[in-house]
Amino acid sequence: MAYSSAFEKKLARKTTRAIVDFDLIEEGDRVMVGLSGGKDSWALIHLLEALQRRAPVKFSLIAVNVDSGYRDYKHETLARTCEQRGWDLRIEHTTIGEIIDEKLDARATPCSLCARLRRGVLYRMATEVGATKIALGHHADDFIETLLLNLFFAGTLKAMPARLVSDDRRHVVIRPLVYVSEEEAREYTERAGLPVIGCCCPVCGDLSLQRQRVKRLLLDLEREHPGVKQSMLKALGNVASRHLLDRRLNPPAELRAEVLSRVDQVSMVT
Repeated sequence: MAYSSAFEKKLARKTTRAIVDFDLIEEGDRVMVGLSGGKDSWALIHLLEALQRRAPVKFSLIAVNVDSGYRDYKHETLARTCEQRGWDLRIEHTTIGEIIDEKLDARATPCSLCARLRRGVLYRMATEVGATKIALGHHADDFIETLLLNLFFAGTLKAMPARLVSDDRRHVVIRPLVYVSEEEAREYTERAGLPVIGCCCPVCGDLSLQRQRVKRLLLDLEREHPGVKQSMLKALGNVASRHLLDRRLNPPAELRAEVLSRVDQVSMVT
């Protein structure tokens, strides 16, 4: 079955490259898509379905929506759309919104706590539905913005992995849209006629000042130097560790000499 358009084919190629590069989907996988109803998660499940019809490996899809408990969230629109498209959907109703209101200072940004709580629900749901992979809709811009946020404000050189194994090794989180830009995900969702649904969180869309600044910086840089975001994404996979200051990667010369000396002593004994 052919792709519906040249644009879909282009994004399918990018997603396939991510799957191959990072070993995201394997034969027999049951992939659980975290479906919020936002543009990114719609783009993800729609693309995975397109690949499912053509991929050399067989895998199944199931969508899971974690409802935070906000009154005006459009569950019916989400459920109706999935039914029309033939997508298997589970909606898990939670009280995450209430928990955040109780636990978090009114001046604090709730996004980090919300993400942790939702991740815990996704892990539990993955076990319940028998999923072998949990697919999230983070795109290339998310990776780049996270890199800069950590670099500028957290003093650490990291972004997010395309494939993450949970600490207890029971779950594998994958991000197949790592090579797809935010604008491409938005356009793809619009072309597919999928309804973008807000989560109804009172601060949804109110990005932190730091993230707003990073987004503006990237927008300005891309306007002045087209391709700079693609170069930054490439840099995440082209790390020259010897040219960084992390002593765990580059121990001092005397420590390296001591380690080599001990290795030589062990070799002589054996």
